[in-house]
Amino acid sequence: MNITKAVYKTSVVSKDKIINDGVPEFAFVGRSNVGKSSLINRLVNVKRLAKTSSTPGLTKMVNYFDINDKFRFVDLPGYGYAKVGRKQLGVWAGLMGEYLTSSPSLITVFVLVDIRHEPSELDKEMVRFLVFHQLPFIILATKCDKLSKTKTLAQVKLLASALSVREDFIIPTSSENGLGRDKILDHIENQLLLSEENSEGSDE
Repeated sequence: MNITKAVYKTSVVSKDKIINDGVPEFAFVGRSNVGKSSLINRLVNVKRLAKTSSTPGLTKMVNYFDINDKFRFVDLPGYGYAKVGRKQLGVWAGLMGEYLTSSPSLITVFVLVDIRHEPSELDKEMVRFLVFHQLPFIILATKCDKLSKTKTLAQVKLLASALSVREDFIIPTSSENGLGRDKILDHIENQLLLSEENSEGSDE
């Protein structure tokens, strides 16, 4: 897949503003400091499409980006940053949970985890949440440029065990050198084709 157009669409902070217009969506979720915005920017090759910050927890809204006039990336609120109050975390969790369970256009949830560390309890809860609601997901292991190839492979095995998923559910990535970009875009392209085929089949 070749991304030729990527533009910011809108951000929403309340459940009643969640978009429901039939455009296929791919959501990104993870801890506040896991590098979601940087990875989205790498995928679309636009440096500042998604805002990045030296302060974790900047993404407090559901942010929509139109890609190729065909589908969307949805950047969901980061979770788990200690300086966020419990009440605010609850609001984010509510907004994020509402989006994940109510968006009929959601095709895949990309769950980002830092490959250098053991998944947090919130990471594990997110995966359990997606499994419970039968939402398709892929694990994106970020910051792989910080490790050797051998160490990366070892960490993928540990992540798979900790999150109770198969290793082929995990894509090693790096927003620095582009590792994993082609695999992610191939997955998106394949899922869009399947979605179109299913849509055509339901119309017959």
